[in-house]
Amino acid sequence: MGGAGSGLSEFYGARPIVEDTLSLDVRELKRRGCLKPGGSWTWSWSADGEPLGAIGIAAFHDSLILGHTWGRQGESSETKCYAIALVWTRCHFGGERPWFLCPMPGCQRRVAILYAGERFACRHCRNLAYDSQRRPSYWRAGERANKIRKRLGWPYGIFTERGSRPKGMHEKTYRRLLAEYDALAGYCEAIVGACFGTLRA
Repeated sequence: MGGAGSGLSEFYGARPIVEDTLSLDVRELKRRGCLKPGGSWTWSWSADGEPLGAIGIAAFHDSLILGHTWGRQGESSETKCYAIALVWTRCHFGGERPWFLCPMPGCQRRVAILYAGERFACRHCRNLAYDSQRRPSYWRAGERANKIRKRLGWPYGIFTERGSRPKGMHEKTYRRLLAEYDALAGYCEAIVGACFGTLRA
């Protein structure tokens, strides 16, 4: 599957990421009525109008039966058909929430999302990372710093002027956020300073 970040795994020699992997979200299945016992559906994926894949789903109260065929064009492929167990937990304000149980032997994690492969499985069994996990530490620090700036109502960018405490924000909360921001911004500034120092040398 292509998309944002597609091919970066091979370039960096890193783990593949969830953003580049077909996934099945049990919450979306419930919203679309695909968990009703006795029903059967075809679930498909596409990008920019191009089909990426499709699976068959048959629903029971405590499980789904998935049927799919993976294989590149011109290569031999094998149709898989297997069960994914479902569990339901009560919500605080009424109703029930569904979860998948990862079908891989020895796993059985309770998860909301499964990812495509020979079998659909959880992120851990697929050894998938999030895109942000592949970013360098200073990039993640900068993103967190800008999230704090947004919460404080300051303009975007750690090298732009700071604002003041937002009206209505408790002084203790402001000081905590400011201390975290100073640490993050200071780290990013040190990295940038070191890079420029290296370039000047």
